[in-house]
Amino acid sequence: MTTATVPTGSTPRTTGPTADLRQALVRAAEALFVNRVISRTGHANLSARADGEAMLLTVEGHVRGLTADGLALVGFDGEVREGALDPANAEIVAMHTEVYRARPEVGGIIHTHSPNLLAFALANRALPSRYEALLRFGQVVDVPVVPWAPRGSERSVGGIVDALAAWPETRAVLLGNHGVLVLGDSPAQAVQILTVLEEAAEAELAAWALGGAVDFPVGAFDQVRASMARVAS
Repeated sequence: MTTATVPTGSTPRTTGPTADLRQALVRAAEALFVNRVISRTGHANLSARADGEAMLLTVEGHVRGLTADGLALVGFDGEVREGALDPANAEIVAMHTEVYRARPEVGGIIHTHSPNLLAFALANRALPSRYEALLRFGQVVDVPVVPWAPRGSERSVGGIVDALAAWPETRAVLLGNHGVLVLGDSPAQAVQILTVLEEAAEAELAAWALGGAVDFPVGAFDQVRASMARVAS
């Protein structure tokens, strides 16, 4: 498992090859607040895959008003190449790098304590895939729960990697007693998936008062996929 090194005296670049990616992360952070899928404290961490076995990562755990200067370029070996991470955020570097290694197709990762998803994480209960919007974003299996372990620890990161291997179709994992980790092709898609997951969690909680949500009929995903293909063609 990688660990972060935190250099001093270096500043992130706001121009150059990572400029567009930085702006994509800034927009993603803004969307978390617009979509109201973030905790009251504004806690989150976001990253985006960069060239050369590296990622851009938010430098601290609060992303309200995030700017391009609030991102550090970090190698998958944990070395901070540009910028300087807050020591508290250096703790979660491996949570992002190991996911990028495990899922080469992932381009953006978001971790939040979104309120309704947090309820499922606290209950250590998987979020069922029973909301059609989830199917349209490829979440065709229940969102699995990774058992609690100290944040950023080898046990925590190993649990995440194991869950991604066990459920190769999942686009997210619930972190037991903690929050949620969402994977997208890009930061923007990660926001979309997180938003739909939070809607699904809210609806599941509401449906319990009506006797509980109902599973999809067999073959629902194939039917949704065929419908989407007809529109795209």
